Amino acid sequence: MSSKKRNVYIVGIGIISPLGYGIDATEQALRKNESAIAPLHVFAIQQPPPLPVGQVLNLPDLTFPRTHRLAITAARQAMEGCTHPPDAVIIGSTTGGILTTEELLASQDQDAHNYRYHGLTTVAEEVAREVQCSGQALTVSTACSSGTVALSMALKMLQSGKAEWILAGGVDSLCHLTYFGFHSLQLVDPQGSRPFDKNRQGMSVAEGAAMLLLSTTKPQKPLGQILGCGLSCDAYHPASPHPEGKGASRAMQKALDNTALKAEAIDYINLHGTGTIENDRAESKAVRSIFPQPPPLSSIKGATGHGLAASGAIEAAIAAICLQKGLVPANTGCRQPDPECRLTPILQPVDLPISTVLSNSFGFGGNNACLVIAQPDLFSSPEPVVQSTSLTLLGKACITGAGHTQQSMERFSQGETMAGAVDLETISAQLPVRKVRRLKRFSRIALALADAARKDSGLDHSPHCVFMGSGWGSLSETYDFLDKLQQSQEQFPSPIDFVGSVHNSAAGQIAIMHEATGANITSSGGDYSFEQALLAADTFLDRDDRSNSAFVLAADEAHIQFSSLLDPSIEPATPLTDGGGCLSLCRQAMPGKLSLQLTFFRKKTTTVMDELITASGGKETLQRSCRMILAGIPAAEAKEGQAQLDSFLEKSGLTIPVIHYREFTGEFASASAVAAVMAVHLMESSEIPSREKILVLGFGKNVTCMEFGRQQN
Repeated sequence: MSSKKRNVYIVGIGIISPLGYGIDATEQALRKNESAIAPLHVFAIQQPPPLPVGQVLNLPDLTFPRTHRLAITAARQAMEGCTHPPDAVIIGSTTGGILTTEELLASQDQDAHNYRYHGLTTVAEEVAREVQCSGQALTVSTACSSGTVALSMALKMLQSGKAEWILAGGVDSLCHLTYFGFHSLQLVDPQGSRPFDKNRQGMSVAEGAAMLLLSTTKPQKPLGQILGCGLSCDAYHPASPHPEGKGASRAMQKALDNTALKAEAIDYINLHGTGTIENDRAESKAVRSIFPQPPPLSSIKGATGHGLAASGAIEAAIAAICLQKGLVPANTGCRQPDPECRLTPILQPVDLPISTVLSNSFGFGGNNACLVIAQPDLFSSPEPVVQSTSLTLLGKACITGAGHTQQSMERFSQGETMAGAVDLETISAQLPVRKVRRLKRFSRIALALADAARKDSGLDHSPHCVFMGSGWGSLSETYDFLDKLQQSQEQFPSPIDFVGSVHNSAAGQIAIMHEATGANITSSGGDYSFEQALLAADTFLDRDDRSNSAFVLAADEAHIQFSSLLDPSIEPATPLTDGGGCLSLCRQAMPGKLSLQLTFFRKKTTTVMDELITASGGKETLQRSCRMILAGIPAAEAKEGQAQLDSFLEKSGLTIPVIHYREFTGEFASASAVAAVMAVHLMESSEIPSREKILVLGFGKNVTCMEFGRQQN
């Protein structure tokens, strides 16, 4: 890997929020210091009066769910004037097509085709199609920090040379789940959000989107430069921040360390500032721990509301506006700053020269993410970390219909199916009853996987980071919340189900149980969710340090109502199957240990098989070193996936054993995570020479390759 410095420039910005469309409208609205928060009218509710929200007006009438429409609108703005597609699209989202799903469920619609845009991954896929991106279309879902995490991932990929152009950002739409969910937690201010005000009572749920076109190629007029990022996890509580702001403080300090800047170099802090009592207090403590004398600071959520996954991306776009226009936005809604916070937010817009901005985003599950954005070329980019190209395996675990790892691998070795949905008691057998009594199936599967992988590693400490994938997330909590909401005429939503419904709830629970305070990223990529989690791990595990290890896992749960509606590979008569797999990995090379590389991940194209062979070292290398293939072809992609596999075998000239792993695992989105454990099992139990490898290939909408081998001396 090259050690060349790579500056990451903001080339284009698309922004759509309650403040308006585009950079100019956003700037003018900020200068007016007026709140765009108003009573809900995006959808009708049964129990008036409607609460104040931040909603987008006059949204273009595209044939997609509302989240997709917001994202596509912002993407078109960001790509205006760009003559070529980005190498990758990375989007943070928590809602996906849920608003449409809510309407379909209310009408008792059982046509699975109508639910085809439910998945979070479909937002990134449609944006990639819109901008003609044939590379990776990635989705991260870390609650309210999702947009900032997406930008952080883009930054890391660009700095490492994995891409030259990336479109990244965040998007969420208003929906019943978030509107009633936050209300059920008593976190909504009926007068509208007033961050850091003495009399604040909570947040205002909002919607919006922002997309930033980023590149290592300097444009004629860059809109800013992203210098660095910092990620952390509180590992404290599923929905509440650490009261001392410890996780937030770590993320801010990591962002500064990543840029080699001192705190004094920051000219403006864009606060997360939701307006909830505890969140604002915790963030205040975190800011004061890093900045004894804070620079000008404010939260814009009193003007926009809290756009959830979109908020961090919207605020990154506004940070670029601040740099370009010399504007410090006001902390709209705050009239009397809370003396307990001991911060003095800017109460009126101010024109000041701004060179650097620190932008904060914090979310459920203790997910914290911060960005440092600056004037172009004002500071030197940090030297990229030269790292090994593979990850080292420390431990493994899986859960299938056959049970845990040992029972599952025994079935596999005997050539028998592992498909099915094991009972909850078996899943939870090794978990502390007190800690999991309120958790439903998805989180229990994830916790059991992480616990077993840690034990299998033989280490006396848990991994520091969590990278998780899931095609569908917490189906039980999502369905139960919406069902109870409907059955009670919207009077009794469940706060516990709401907190558990977010995609990153399980990863947050893993962090809490294992005190994993490092990066915590949940990816959602349908049948390629584990590969996306592995890509995130490969992107962020950039220290050659055994202590900086990670859980890398993916899981999905079977759900009697949702599975056949959402997953196109599952027919109504298909036996329900679920489970997942987990690997404990580190970056440090350990001769003799098994190694893992994600060597390929691209959308299907006419040349994708040739590109896969090239990425795998070419025909001669494949024929010399590849011992076996585990092939994953989702049932919904059976015909095309088999054609892709046949083409690969013909073009590569390979005549080795091919195992269709879904014949063993059954059909569920995270089956490739189990296949990874199957590959490790084969490497450990078979007499495979040290220089030979097993490939786990994924086919269908995307073509992926995971390469399992052994570390050489």
